[in-house]
Amino acid sequence: MAAHTQKNNKPGKTGAKESQPLIIPKTPAEEQRLKLERLMRNPEKVAPIPDRLKEWKPRAPPEFVRDVMGSSAGAGSGEFHVYRHLRRREYQRQDFLDKMAEVQDKDQEYLEKLEQNKRAADERTAKRRKKREKLKQRKLMAKKAKLEDKNKKDDADSSSDGSEEEEKETEDDAEAPSFIMGRK
Repeated sequence: MAAHTQKNNKPGKTGAKESQPLIIPKTPAEEQRLKLERLMRNPEKVAPIPDRLKEWKPRAPPEFVRDVMGSSAGAGSGEFHVYRHLRRREYQRQDFLDKMAEVQDKDQEYLEKLEQNKRAADERTAKRRKKREKLKQRKLMAKKAKLEDKNKKDDADSSSDGSEEEEKETEDDAEAPSFIMGRK
């Protein structure tokens, strides 16, 4: 009977949840931290993500109006309130349609602005690419011209240098023999 002296102890049930101390968050940051801690206790559990709130839309106007009200005689005092409510609802609907049209206009302007910015960026890129290509071509042409000048100079030097070397060789051969015979 010693096991039954505790108040909430049930025999045969193991692994019961430990009770967590009650913490009242004082700031929004603390509340967020507590929510994250609770979510991270069991990472396999799917986190609840609330659905997006549906945008308010006014009721569509009726296709056929049965109770047409006017300023004719015989209208009761309660009819004014019905008329006022219908008028308010129609004004709300008109305001909603105006706001939606404004939002669509702004979206269209934004998309046009994006397209215009993209075109301007493409034009700048093309202009700079053309400038880089032109500079590259100039450098390549300068390099080719330099190589051609060098080749012409080398060709001119080699043709004149080769004849001078041949003349020097013939002169050298005639002046001093490489060996002398008969000396001891």
